[in-house]
Amino acid sequence: MHQRSLTEINLLTRAEFIGFIGPVFEHSPWIAGRTWPQRPFRSAEQLHRQLCETVGAAVPEEQLALIRAHPDLAGRLAQAGALTPESTQEQAGAGLDQLTAAELAWFQENNARYQAQFGFPFVICARLNKKEALINGFRLRLNHTREEEIKTALEEIFKIAELRLRDLIAD
Repeated sequence: MHQRSLTEINLLTRAEFIGFIGPVFEHSPWIAGRTWPQRPFRSAEQLHRQLCETVGAAVPEEQLALIRAHPDLAGRLAQAGALTPESTQEQAGAGLDQLTAAELAWFQENNARYQAQFGFPFVICARLNKKEALINGFRLRLNHTREEEIKTALEEIFKIAELRLRDLIAD
């Protein structure tokens, strides 16, 4: 993985910035594009905060599109090897690439149940959780309201983005 210093990141053109920072948010380069004009960023934390504020300022339809851009956990994209490199690594780190047939069926059933209930995939920061925590997360969050889940999904996306951003920025 190619890292850059914050100084280098601040000097990137808009297109370069989108290409480098865009993958921090799953299939949503518009976030980096809208955040680029706020350069220079003084720290990785400030850059992360600005990116999250861009999401917070987006209209609800854009926020939902961001949530919907995330793959199901151990879903069909993972089974087909069609996840982004970041999602592949994150799901493998949580042990989702080593599920038994019964566990895989459980995840697929609950992905479908969650999707039917809320209209978007279950999003959780896989890098901060292992398989058991993911299962417990499903059980708990299926009892939430849609509004609570939108808020929770965005909070989880911000955690994912922070970790991905740390991977990109050289100290």
